[in-house]
Amino acid sequence: MSDQRSDGEKTVDDVCAAAPDSTAVRTALWRALHMQVDASPHVFEDDVGLKLAAPDEDWRQRGDMDPEFTRPFRASIVARARFIEDLVVEQANIGISQYVILGAGLDSFAQRRPEIASRLQVFEIDKPDAQAWKRKRLVELGFGASDWLHFVPVDFESGVSWWDELTTSGFDVSKPAIVTSTGVSMYLTKEANAATLRQIASLAPRSMLAMTFLLPLELSNPEERSGLEMADEGARTSGTPFLSFCTLSEILALAHEVGFKDARHVSANDLTQRYFAERADGLRPPANAEEFLVAAT
Repeated sequence: MSDQRSDGEKTVDDVCAAAPDSTAVRTALWRALHMQVDASPHVFEDDVGLKLAAPDEDWRQRGDMDPEFTRPFRASIVARARFIEDLVVEQANIGISQYVILGAGLDSFAQRRPEIASRLQVFEIDKPDAQAWKRKRLVELGFGASDWLHFVPVDFESGVSWWDELTTSGFDVSKPAIVTSTGVSMYLTKEANAATLRQIASLAPRSMLAMTFLLPLELSNPEERSGLEMADEGARTSGTPFLSFCTLSEILALAHEVGFKDARHVSANDLTQRYFAERADGLRPPANAEEFLVAAT
């Protein structure tokens, strides 16, 4: 029997029973869907996320898993995952030894790529409940613990500083790092995004940030705009509305303003050329929607 508290405080069992964020689950399922319905070669291969999520057997019947409707959006998900992973491997190969994942969700890099991850100190930052759930699932699936993987629980709503929690977890501020953030910035205010960028820009020289941001919906391609508008409405309905949209000039100006020495934009078209150019099935991420800021200290 689990320990019950009469004061309303959560027990360990309560926390571990908490479900992961629905957006994180959808991301993991879209990665899996790519492997199941799209032709080889796959842009990104991740079946660990599906195992973590452990959806019902009929998960592919969900409305948000329709192969045709979700086609451009799952392309975006696997493209950004592949870009991040390529960048992390590249940085590890030139001696960067710390990798920070903001809003880690069901990220499975540490489990899928231990040959690279074991050369790094990997810090996963996420909400305490979701992270406790994920750690429990990793144990259930038989993934062993390692001294190079650090879980950094941060309750953003309570005002706790993710930076303080990161440094408490063993992050070395004197060494450069690669920091990634995908599918997060749109849920934060512009002020919160600026504060986060400012903190990352203060990292040791040779550090790098790769962050996705969402362009204003009116700039998106007409054929994909309805899907993006549905995502915007769904986010509002679920209580986690999109709060920030940035134009290219705004995001690059912000990066320089907070102190990054270099900043560049990586577009969906860039990712299409890199990962989808040889595909005959027309799979590609939507242009003028979610794009990357890549910045260096």
